[in-house]
Amino acid sequence: MYNPSLTESILIRGGRVIDPAHGRDETADVLIVDGVIQAVGRLEFTAQCRVIEAEGLVVAPGLVDMHVHLREPGQEYKEDIASGTRAAAAGGVTSVACMPNTQPVADDLSVIGYIQERARQSGVVRVFPVGAITKGLQGQVLTEMGLLQRAGCVAFSDDGRPVSDSGVMRKALEYSRMFSALLIQHAEEPSLSGGCMHEGIVSSRLGLPGIPSESESVMVDRDIRLVALTGGRYHVAHLSTRQAVVAVEQARRQGLPVSCEVTPHHFSLTDEAVIGYDTDAKMSPPLRSTTDRQALLDGLAQGVITVIATDHAPHDEENKRVEFCRAANGVIGLETLLPVSLELVRDGVMSLSACLAAMSCHPARLLGIPHGTLEVGRAADVVLFDPEESWIVDARQMQSKSKNSCFHGRRVKGRVKQTLVAGRVVYTDEGR
Repeated sequence: MYNPSLTESILIRGGRVIDPAHGRDETADVLIVDGVIQAVGRLEFTAQCRVIEAEGLVVAPGLVDMHVHLREPGQEYKEDIASGTRAAAAGGVTSVACMPNTQPVADDLSVIGYIQERARQSGVVRVFPVGAITKGLQGQVLTEMGLLQRAGCVAFSDDGRPVSDSGVMRKALEYSRMFSALLIQHAEEPSLSGGCMHEGIVSSRLGLPGIPSESESVMVDRDIRLVALTGGRYHVAHLSTRQAVVAVEQARRQGLPVSCEVTPHHFSLTDEAVIGYDTDAKMSPPLRSTTDRQALLDGLAQGVITVIATDHAPHDEENKRVEFCRAANGVIGLETLLPVSLELVRDGVMSLSACLAAMSCHPARLLGIPHGTLEVGRAADVVLFDPEESWIVDARQMQSKSKNSCFHGRRVKGRVKQTLVAGRVVYTDEGR
């Protein structure tokens, strides 16, 4: 996969090198030897080097997406590790954390081992399993998180099923604290979540049952209280509401080990995207109001929200091209992560370095993996992209098996030109 026998040296020459982990932003060269970053700066060319010309391009750490559904094992007709990692490479993503809602659930050593072996066989980027918090994602009996972490799990989550029992969540936080594991919660109060889109003016106009913002904020409030009680590390997946942003901000001010992520679709779209009953605008949590979206932008600008993740959720046509309320939740996002996130830079919400940090060193640190940086001595996971190239998103041309993109037809700026994993080129833009 990403650990080939390398004998050549590669010089990435003349790009704008941005490494947020070390505050670097300068025109420089990057020397890679045997898959490892050897030097960064103004370097001299030698005949032994293969040169990648990067003038006019940004050279950055390969992106780290901490919320991806690869669907293998069990739903390979939607996505598998081979296709999902190809999509990641096309999006400049070199490390993915794959969620445990597979079939069977990633709740024991055998499934984790299977995922790791399949990643070695067919993956083109790094794959880090996220283990389940409870067996079968049933919210009742805790998994052997300690053993799963030693086997390679970088975090734990019941993903689309929140741990709704407060006693179980308390025990999970207490148990995970023993080995400093990160718990990722899909924050949703099930008794408030019977609808199929955000509850508001748009849902009333469309005649669709709504999901109030409180369905998220109630769960976040509860969990933060349990974090204060236990000291466990807690991360809110795909934050979507103003109230939840406020709760996370208050928790961080108190010094609690609380973090959160936001998806590109939640910070760039609102519930108005559902007008027309477009099922590619159906996800969980749902697209929210303009007020909520602005709160997400403010949270990114102020550093309350530290991670941008895709919640890449592939679904086949059969599960998406049905009545809105019956359609599966979720959209693909690996191949649009970078250009949609760059809109934050053009709109003045974040600097380019801060934006890249939210997709590289910040998630890497939360997961405890040694990636998301161009530090000398680290594996050469690198993305080269043209921040000014304009293109129209065409889901039909994406590497993912599924085509359920909410950004199909959107004009974006910023295109990945090459992606390297451990010094090996795993994606090159062919001018599609």
